[in-house]
Amino acid sequence: MATSIVSSLLFWHFFLFVGVGFEGINGQVNGWLDSHATFYGGNQNPTTLGGACGYDNTFHAGFGVNTAAVSDALFRGGEACGACYQVMCNYMLDPKWCLRRALVTVTATNFCPANNNGGWCDPPRQHFDMSMPAFLHIARQGDEGIVPVLYRRVSCKRRGGVRFTLKGQSNFNMVMISNVGGSGDVKLAWIRGSKTRTWVPMHRNWGANWQSNMDLRSQTLSFQNHFG
Repeated sequence: MATSIVSSLLFWHFFLFVGVGFEGINGQVNGWLDSHATFYGGNQNPTTLGGACGYDNTFHAGFGVNTAAVSDALFRGGEACGACYQVMCNYMLDPKWCLRRALVTVTATNFCPANNNGGWCDPPRQHFDMSMPAFLHIARQGDEGIVPVLYRRVSCKRRGGVRFTLKGQSNFNMVMISNVGGSGDVKLAWIRGSKTRTWVPMHRNWGANWQSNMDLRSQTLSFQNHFG
């Protein structure tokens, strides 16, 4: 588990609590939705595939190269970070560039800003700007580099358990939560020190990074998470 922390904490203990099960986007567990996809990044170097969620290396975070930047309609201020989507190129609409019956599961690790890719990421469009390895699972690399796709929210399959990357100082604790199975995304988080009687809510700082403003040095810490 990769950890990084400035404050002199003696020991960290992680307690994981799964609050609810995965229900799917908009309640459509098996439903496919229309969208479009583009690609970014010309190689598989994991340091190029992170972004607005704060995953500096998608391999260390447990996601590999099958990742995507998603438009604002999906990103929702970072709530989608770590969520998994199954994407299929719509062969019926674009048989020239789509691969027939090809599927890929991608993890949302980045944000595709408005006015990017010719406006495909503008609200209210639901768009996937995929890593090139993921894109080539479902489509050929065409001249325009954009294809119609069908997508659905799916459960994430992870190995090795939840990963925590820790940063901070005496009164500021930053925790990046990654490699989350099931729903993949974290909705709520709490922290409690060995000298603290109650669970204290954390709030999302940005992307997959959660923070608390407490001095918890020299304490055993527990984390409780509520997944979407």
